[in-house]
Amino acid sequence: MYLTKLEERILRGEFAEGTQRALELLVAIGEAYDAERMIPIARAHAASSGQEGDLYFVELLANGGAFCKVPTSTNPVYDVTYFHRKFDSIPKDEAEVARRVMEAYKRVGAILSWSCLPYLTENIPLFGETVAFSESSATPYVNSVIGARTNREAAQSALAAGVIGKTPKYGLHIRENRKGTCLLNVEAALKDEFDYTLLGYYVGQQVGYGIPVLAGIARQPTTEELINFCAMSNTTGAISMFYMPGFTVEAATLEEAFQGDVPKERITVTNQELSQAHEELQTTSGEIDFVMLGCPHYTLKQVEQVARLLKGKKIRKDVSFWVCTSATTKVLAERMGYVNIIEKAGGHVVVDTCIDEPCWTAYKNKVGMTDSPKCAYYRRFKDVIVARLPDCVEAAIKGKWG
Repeated sequence: MYLTKLEERILRGEFAEGTQRALELLVAIGEAYDAERMIPIARAHAASSGQEGDLYFVELLANGGAFCKVPTSTNPVYDVTYFHRKFDSIPKDEAEVARRVMEAYKRVGAILSWSCLPYLTENIPLFGETVAFSESSATPYVNSVIGARTNREAAQSALAAGVIGKTPKYGLHIRENRKGTCLLNVEAALKDEFDYTLLGYYVGQQVGYGIPVLAGIARQPTTEELINFCAMSNTTGAISMFYMPGFTVEAATLEEAFQGDVPKERITVTNQELSQAHEELQTTSGEIDFVMLGCPHYTLKQVEQVARLLKGKKIRKDVSFWVCTSATTKVLAERMGYVNIIEKAGGHVVVDTCIDEPCWTAYKNKVGMTDSPKCAYYRRFKDVIVARLPDCVEAAIKGKWG
């Protein structure tokens, strides 16, 4: 792997030790994938968490004096003070891990967005940009919807790239590697974002690792529909990129998506496959203890939908109701009155966190309901019901579903 003179000096330890450690990781990855060289990036997104695996690396870099060279946003962790007021079940050692993670990211100069949707607000790539994004919805969204270029980074490799301002040239940074690998004929009726969530769930399962090309999409998907498809296809599978010819930016036709090749694999998706996927996600029915929304983080449009469904109603007292979103979205939702409506109904709108964080240990023996199969996938609770948003709201008011 070719290194510039400056990169060689960094590896020799002539600069901050944290910068040296970051480049060591990137060079090791580059050599593993036979990358010819490092290439500059415009921005990065580190899938941070309030857990020990993330703490080790970010503190290693921060304590070694590393500092982000390009804009580098952060994934959810959690506000220790806020959740200690809500729950008394968070172990002190786990809370301390979260606090240290957030402090270390601040020291390395990251954007403290604590959101899984940085590509909508705080750290938006441009078409054709080279970037280093981790997080399940972010990688396929950036590649497919925006048309920037990133590999499926880990939190550590994305942070290292943000510190160095470069990433190894391999994988999806090379045009030939961005061609479709299988054709999916979508015959299912896709009415809303929940259907796109189920579609992503099924596509991830069927394709596993590859670049699916989806034909038969009848209309332009909304932002929320695309976000949910990205999140689920890259959770049940490892889908870093996909094409919806005519709707995603890099390929207007099937031929362009496959770069002239003939697809070797063909899959048909009907309403039956989506119904089966929905059934697979259920582990119980009946009474619920809480509703969890916002995995991925809810957009302003989705927060408005929750407020509209809850206006003038009351959530049952023994049901907890949570909406996870970004700090940016919550500010706007407060200005527009949505947060007030949700809180008057008995719900909570929280920022900087998601269901994958240890702050939710209070629900480990509880029954939850969500509109997100990804939320169900994390399984920080005993049983789960997965349903559309209106059904989740209705269940929260009644205390049960089904």
